[in-house]
Amino acid sequence: MGNVSKNMKAALAKYDATKSYTLSEAATVVKTITTSKFNASVDIAVRLGVDPKKSNQMVRGTVSLPHGTGKDVRVLVLCTPDKEAEAKAAGADHVGLTEYIDKIKNGWTDVDVIITTPSVMGQVGALGRILGPRGLMPNPKTGTVTMDVGKAVTEKKAGNIDFKVDKAGIVHASIGRVSFDAGQLAENANELIQSLLKLKPSAAKGAYIKSISMSSTMSPGVIVEPRSVN
Repeated sequence: MGNVSKNMKAALAKYDATKSYTLSEAATVVKTITTSKFNASVDIAVRLGVDPKKSNQMVRGTVSLPHGTGKDVRVLVLCTPDKEAEAKAAGADHVGLTEYIDKIKNGWTDVDVIITTPSVMGQVGALGRILGPRGLMPNPKTGTVTMDVGKAVTEKKAGNIDFKVDKAGIVHASIGRVSFDAGQLAENANELIQSLLKLKPSAAKGAYIKSISMSSTMSPGVIVEPRSVN
């Protein structure tokens, strides 16, 4: 094991890193062991008993966190002129089409979410090699390809997040900030986990929720007991 920083040693001394906690307990511990001077993000990692290489075991979706993420979500709407007013009224940070497609082609990706309409996906699809690796490519399954752009913008601004199992079978997501109280963090985490449970593939065998860990940007992980959230 490499050298452990002074702050990490102090954090590890405040809780039992081998113990499994409930969501509420884990949230309390994470708040206790986080010493960063900024309002750190609180994240959760859920390891699923699926094989992401198989299409019938892919887990992907969206969830609206009851307390939001605590982050100012920057939204770009790529649409035709008839949808621009709707997008702006809902609070989109950037609205347009060809000018933003050109900016993205030149390397600009300074947004958190991109929403578009089905009619312009032919043009947006050409940006896949740029947007895909950054997790910004619009997708109907995450509600970011829709005719109801106003609703989509409102939801993303309010804390609607996308999630997708990675190659290792893990879903990573931000569930708030350390400034949230423990109850809010626990409720956000539970909302995500319940969404994952509803999406359990029929082809998945054995334990579905294998492990859960909660942490902040600068803290070690806190183990959550999977059976406490089923």
